[in-house]
Amino acid sequence: MKPISVTLTCLLALAGCQATPDRLPQAEPAPSATCYFPSSSANTQAVLRQSVAVLTEWGFELDSTDTSLGLVSASREKALHGYYDPYDNAYGYGRGMRMFGGFGIGRGSGIGIGLGFGGGLNHQPIEVERVSLLVGDRDVRISRDLRRYDHSGDLRESYSASNDDFCRRFQAVLQQTSTPAGNAP
Repeated sequence: MKPISVTLTCLLALAGCQATPDRLPQAEPAPSATCYFPSSSANTQAVLRQSVAVLTEWGFELDSTDTSLGLVSASREKALHGYYDPYDNAYGYGRGMRMFGGFGIGRGSGIGIGLGFGGGLNHQPIEVERVSLLVGDRDVRISRDLRRYDHSGDLRESYSASNDDFCRRFQAVLQQTSTPAGNAP
């Protein structure tokens, strides 16, 4: 038997171990039911203005808006002081420092040595929180996600954060701002 056919047989055997996904990617965890609620006003533009006011009051910066679609997208960043990166010590280089290097000897004459330190100075791990609102004629939908980046700017964690707590607080503040001061209960 030729060596090429053995290698090809091994590659085909390994390729057969690959599994195809049984479902399409989904937001996990699934968005809370409270992130979809009826609009307190029939005027979509008024709800959009109130939503923007709530988000900017909470420290978000507008990324994009499309009033014809009723879409608002905003984000905010915060430094993560003392953030533990679970992957930082994965290869034995130590926490907070990355060291890349190696050496080699080539054919004939030549030696090469490389050494590098990474991480940079004054780079903090950050968390980016993004919120998107879709305001329809009768309802409001909220989508929120969190992304954490390490000190060198690499994405380390990303997950859907459309949870019950955030959506209830947003809905309560939105309803308070839409109620006129004279009609407040």
